[in-house]
Amino acid sequence: MKFSVIIPVYNRPDELGELLQSLKTQNYHDFEVIVIEDGSTIDSSEILEVFKSQLPIQYLIQPNTGQGFARNNGMKIAKGDFFVILDSDVLLPTDYLQKLSQVIQYRNLDAFGGPDAAGEDFSALQKAMDFAMTSVWTTGGIRGKMKDPSKYQARGFNMGVSKAVFEATGGFVDPNQGEDIEWSIRIKKAGFKLELVREAFVYHKRKNTLLSFAKQAFSFGRNRVNVSRFHPGAIKLVHWLPTAFLLFSLSIPFLYFLNKFLFQISVGIFLLWSMGVILSSSSQNSSIKVGALSWITSILQLWSYGVGLPFELLKKASKG
Repeated sequence: MKFSVIIPVYNRPDELGELLQSLKTQNYHDFEVIVIEDGSTIDSSEILEVFKSQLPIQYLIQPNTGQGFARNNGMKIAKGDFFVILDSDVLLPTDYLQKLSQVIQYRNLDAFGGPDAAGEDFSALQKAMDFAMTSVWTTGGIRGKMKDPSKYQARGFNMGVSKAVFEATGGFVDPNQGEDIEWSIRIKKAGFKLELVREAFVYHKRKNTLLSFAKQAFSFGRNRVNVSRFHPGAIKLVHWLPTAFLLFSLSIPFLYFLNKFLFQISVGIFLLWSMGVILSSSSQNSSIKVGALSWITSILQLWSYGVGLPFELLKKASKG
């Protein structure tokens, strides 16, 4: 199996360099790399000059169209049998492509989505953000830990499709705003086999601050509504859990004046959840500091997503 690794990039040459370095060390060698420069004002030409003798790279420069359409343009010129789509802020374990090749053939997959993880050398904040995005203590658990891999909706930072899937479905129909989830749903509706491949994880080296992380989670909530434009059943009960958590959290101070018993119960539930987050993350990362930061990032993730979804629904309703 020949892989075509598709990487859109926008003003992140240093980040791209780290990803290319991790591709250079892969123990599976039958692949090409296609970098799509999506209207960057800080291009990656110098970085690619360093790697052009070490990796089979195609470099496509285009006006800014958004990551979904940039990926489409990369797939149009790809020569591989299977297209692996990565964001520029991920790093790959050395056996990533090897494991992916084995699982795709063993399970006869047409498409896949992979989870993300935090690297050992990541900062405390990066590890805390990873925890918030992947933990069962938040809705992040559905990203890569669900029991039924066939229910997974692939995310664009780590996903892939066969050439046949791309040709049959036409790729992304939206440049951003949940474009990866929309395509995942459409791939399955077309009868192709898309599943979670837990073994094909990437290290997701987010560059977020707490503020930008909150804004990103807010946009994820909004994106789910955008996906529902194409697939009316895309918003399920689980997607309302962050909003329920937000309302529950905000109601606690008011319960003190309305019902002392309910106030005590609510405080107890919130404290149990908080201890679960802190202890789980501290144990997972061997760091109390990361555990404490994970409490903050988990609340930000849930609250921001919890605002984003109803905000976009109300905005959509106001437009008729």
